[in-house]
Amino acid sequence: MDWFVAEESWLGRTLFQRSLAVVYLVAFVAAANQYRALLGQHGLTPVARYLDRVSFRQSPSLFHLHHSDRAFVAVCWAGAALALATVLGLTDVVPLAVAMAVWAVLWVLYLSIVNVGQTWYSFGWETLLLEAGFLAIFLGNDTTDPPLLTLLLLRWLLFRVEFGAGLIKMRGDQCWRYLTCLYYHHETQPMPGPFSWYFHHLPKPLHRVEVAANHVTQLVVPIGLFLPQPVAGTAAAVMIVTQLWLVVSGNFAWLNWLTIVLAFSVLPDSWLAQVLPGPAAHPSVGTPMAFAVLVGVLTAVVVVLSWWPVANLLSRQQKMNASFNRWHLVNTYGAFGSVTKTRYEIVVEGTSDPRPGPAAQWREYEFKGKPGNPARRPRQFAPYHLRLDWLMWFAALSPGYAEPWFGTFVQRLLEGDRHVSRLLLRDPFPDEPPRLVRAQLYRYRFTTWRERAETGDWWARELVGSFLPPVMLRGSDLAVGP
Repeated sequence: MDWFVAEESWLGRTLFQRSLAVVYLVAFVAAANQYRALLGQHGLTPVARYLDRVSFRQSPSLFHLHHSDRAFVAVCWAGAALALATVLGLTDVVPLAVAMAVWAVLWVLYLSIVNVGQTWYSFGWETLLLEAGFLAIFLGNDTTDPPLLTLLLLRWLLFRVEFGAGLIKMRGDQCWRYLTCLYYHHETQPMPGPFSWYFHHLPKPLHRVEVAANHVTQLVVPIGLFLPQPVAGTAAAVMIVTQLWLVVSGNFAWLNWLTIVLAFSVLPDSWLAQVLPGPAAHPSVGTPMAFAVLVGVLTAVVVVLSWWPVANLLSRQQKMNASFNRWHLVNTYGAFGSVTKTRYEIVVEGTSDPRPGPAAQWREYEFKGKPGNPARRPRQFAPYHLRLDWLMWFAALSPGYAEPWFGTFVQRLLEGDRHVSRLLLRDPFPDEPPRLVRAQLYRYRFTTWRERAETGDWWARELVGSFLPPVMLRGSDLAVGP
């Protein structure tokens, strides 16, 4: 079965599996840390309430069998433990069936979380992690040769990630075609990083070069993934460099990191052996027939399911991120089909004064990632995902994004909910909750070089208007303040 084996992918397979396990670990830890505030019994959109509305067939999840806050957190930490074991290489030394079972359990556990996660888990990188995680089940371990078909399926996934993102840009905002999107994007992206201010102030000709290079990387380079080595490896290396550029310039959870992880699987062992322990050539250990059959079945399933994402790629109404089945297999991907030119931020404030008059002293709630205090430099959080901060960015774009959860969020602040407070960088009312809470809408922009030198601020902002008028608790409900 020499045709079945990818001889130059022993190190690439190991690097991919260990790195994917790191992403799984981050995802499970983030889910555990944010669950009670977002999805718990007293969360902003409780899972229990969601499960009352949907069936297992509509949204497959273990939580249809049993759900409680403790059960959800137990699932998160069980997934984190299995991911950590895989990072440490324990799945390389166990029998093949056990290794496959570990990867399968990781996939089932995270699928169970995503399928009840509602708006908090509606991001493209959730489906990307699930699809990559499902393919990892069929990569084997050190007891079997690397299966060529599964590695090709990983390349097909990487191709869809990059090519889909490239197409959605060319079909979307005209600034991508005019090479001007980065005049705005570093400033208006959902969560700028510590170097985004500097990227924004690069000369405009360099911004145009960035966009042009991005188009080449996403629309031309992916074709090379299906060519022989070293062309395929070179294409993957170009993608890795491009994704690292995006990592430095912003915070996109694990999207960029997972794309890099997929590209690792394409790099030949002759390259990886120069930087990783292990021989450039590995003796064959054979392939169990049952494993080969499973890989063949997987390939057939992916080929059939690929009809939907291919049709989407060819469509003029291309969807940016979509899953065509409840199991999140063989999805379509894309990012930033349109770029916002102006940045708006919701600033949430509270006061202990009984009336919201001119003399009331309002204090701001500081979020961990999203801009707030103009003097605070943006921080690096990716690959960790701050879900509330991301949804606040969407809410500032349109109040419709805030409708399912923002009112409950404000109510929890008025109640002094400790789980919600832990999602924030600073709660200005640590001892006693405020009497009133309001939300103001501001326009934010990066300061100029001169403004930065004079004030030390990273942001300049101006008030646009009210997003939510002052509200208070009246019984167990929100009411507009006196």
